[in-house]
Amino acid sequence: MKVVKIFLIALFTLISGYLNAQSSVYGNIKDTEDVIPFANVYILENNKGTVSDESGYFLIENLSTGNYTLIVSSIGYKTFTKKFILNNTEAKLINISLIPVAENLDEVVVTGTLKPVSRMESPVPVEVYKPTFFKKNPTPNIFEALQNVNGVRPQINCNVCNTGDIHINGLEGPYTLVLIDGMPIVSGLSTVYGLSGIPNSLVNQIEIVKGPTSSLYGSEAVGGLINIITKHPDNAPAFFADAYGTTWEEYNLDLGFKASLGKKISFLAGVNYYNYNNPVDNNNDNFTDVTLQERISIFQKTNFNRKKNRILSVASRFFYEDRWGGEMQWNKNYRGGDEIYGESIYTKRWELLGQYQLPVSEKMLFSFSYTDHDQNSVYGDVPYLARQRIGFGQLTWDKPVNTHDLLFGVAARYQFYNDNTPATTTSDEVVIPGVFAQDEISLSDKHKLLLGARYDYDKRHGNIFTPRIAYKWSITENDILRLNAGTGFRVVNLFTEEHAALTGSREVVIEEELEPERSYNINLNYLKKIYTDNGTFIGLDASAWYTYFTNSILPDYDTNPNQIIYDNLHGHATTTGISANLDIVFPNGLKLLTGASFMDVSNTENGIKIRQILTERFSATWAVTYTLEQTGLELDYTGNLYGPMRLPLLGQLNPRKEYSPTWSIQNIQLTYKKPKNIELYGGIKNLLNWTPNKGNPFIIARAHDPFDKNVEYDTDGNVIATENNPYALTFDPSYVFAPNQGIRGFIGIRYTLK
Repeated sequence: MKVVKIFLIALFTLISGYLNAQSSVYGNIKDTEDVIPFANVYILENNKGTVSDESGYFLIENLSTGNYTLIVSSIGYKTFTKKFILNNTEAKLINISLIPVAENLDEVVVTGTLKPVSRMESPVPVEVYKPTFFKKNPTPNIFEALQNVNGVRPQINCNVCNTGDIHINGLEGPYTLVLIDGMPIVSGLSTVYGLSGIPNSLVNQIEIVKGPTSSLYGSEAVGGLINIITKHPDNAPAFFADAYGTTWEEYNLDLGFKASLGKKISFLAGVNYYNYNNPVDNNNDNFTDVTLQERISIFQKTNFNRKKNRILSVASRFFYEDRWGGEMQWNKNYRGGDEIYGESIYTKRWELLGQYQLPVSEKMLFSFSYTDHDQNSVYGDVPYLARQRIGFGQLTWDKPVNTHDLLFGVAARYQFYNDNTPATTTSDEVVIPGVFAQDEISLSDKHKLLLGARYDYDKRHGNIFTPRIAYKWSITENDILRLNAGTGFRVVNLFTEEHAALTGSREVVIEEELEPERSYNINLNYLKKIYTDNGTFIGLDASAWYTYFTNSILPDYDTNPNQIIYDNLHGHATTTGISANLDIVFPNGLKLLTGASFMDVSNTENGIKIRQILTERFSATWAVTYTLEQTGLELDYTGNLYGPMRLPLLGQLNPRKEYSPTWSIQNIQLTYKKPKNIELYGGIKNLLNWTPNKGNPFIIARAHDPFDKNVEYDTDGNVIATENNPYALTFDPSYVFAPNQGIRGFIGIRYTLK
């Protein structure tokens, strides 16, 4: 009997252990394209839960066998619910795909502080735009894609070559620093072209900071910055293709794929190809309305799996573009001659960037980038041959101490530039070392204070000091107030930024040696989230700012119509404004994202205040989306609106308007998503068929005489009004404020293999 008793006790213990075995549930959380960090995950039956990490991974342990309900929620996504059963001691894998319900809410951002942090927790206001936002109006490059971002305007600077830059809050393109994965890849000479050819399929998100950020990023971050963050190979689709064409015979192809080289290496590659070879002259001036382009960009990014999840990532890109604009009968046989006018630009560019986390107990990260930009251009019979190399290295030490989140860094920037213009008598080569420090202090649960400062030394300009301060007050969980103040500086290279100096027949005059520009900014930001009882979400993001500039360098078109005069402003320049973004998501599938900005941008010299050229006083953007989930259809209506801006004129007799009218570019798109992994889309761009020639007698001055062969001058070099030239003009393509491409249809297809 004793033996039987022992056997029964053992059997009971075994069965009891079996019935009370501990199990777990784990998985990855994504949306349609990207991982979702910091999502809330819990079990309904016992309230056990966790939060997904930065890679979207979650794990809940110590679960008994039985039936459970898993609930996953994240701001900006529909709540996910799934019932599952745990048997024995299994580890249950559940991969989760959340459906976005709102844009631009609580993503992880890195640009404001150089650290990954929830956008709601960042003391620096950062705007975030996901690929889904840019799909609402597909474009062949990021330059055009930014046209529907409030306060950000792609500016075309030349009617012939169509080069351009990005304006933030009314400030000229050279004041905007563009980064790729946090590295200053697109700057200087490449600002004009660098935003073209980045494969949209490889972009994870775009972060925008408005206001000076030189305390972290150094030169050029004077008015704001744009950080293009590419996907991590592990989180990218296995294969991606996006191809579309327009009725203007534009063709764009995006391809991307990922692969694994063993267990240690993951690889992501992408190719962008764009071709437009159909000369159009709808305004009948015998000049191409849009430049002809052939462009290819090849991108790769490799991540290495290291011990303790330390970072090692290397990326590279090759970019080549052949673009030309000019008289309709131009071909390459006329390149550089004075018989038929054309502007032809060959651009070849290499980029390398990466990050390496040091194998030490402290969190220390070395980041680096190198670019080589070679440009071979002719503007009529004026050649512009330029070469720029930029190397950048930065070591940061991230050190949390109690309530202080410290960041220390040392950096060095190498710059080489040379061109064939009279202003560059010798090549410019310089190394700019810098150090910076930042302390993010948690004063309490609701209050954070960020202090930062940077010191750079430039042998041409001496010591440069740029401090900043930021304060964040979490009034409630859904109300946040931020106050930021900072400084910025910019070392100027004239001809890399002012293509107006190379086109037309104006003489370039540099009054004196140009000094670096400085800016001082204060910005107040308020973020509000509202959740209504009927399931509607409302998000408000509003800002007011004031920026003061010294040593501003602005091209003077007015003093002498035959000259462009460059000089440091003997006074000051200011930009003041307010802006707001409103994001509304209705439970019936309707989404609305709209924004508006009002600003005053001017310069004051000798007590005279002058409104800055090519700067609007107000602008607005919108994106309306309506989704019919059962049919798989999605309708997008996007657009922008710009107020009048002062335009460059040639003398008092010029018949072109001094101010642009209020104008708008609007687009509509229908997308069909029902087939698995496939999206079919099509629509109309520029519904209103708006072009800048409307209401003007002409856009390009003396398009019939682009080499000024029939222009007469007086003894002082001023143009004389004649019967052949009644307005006393010279050839001038710089009168431009809006895209010169009219209405067109488009159709495309996307394929994604997870």
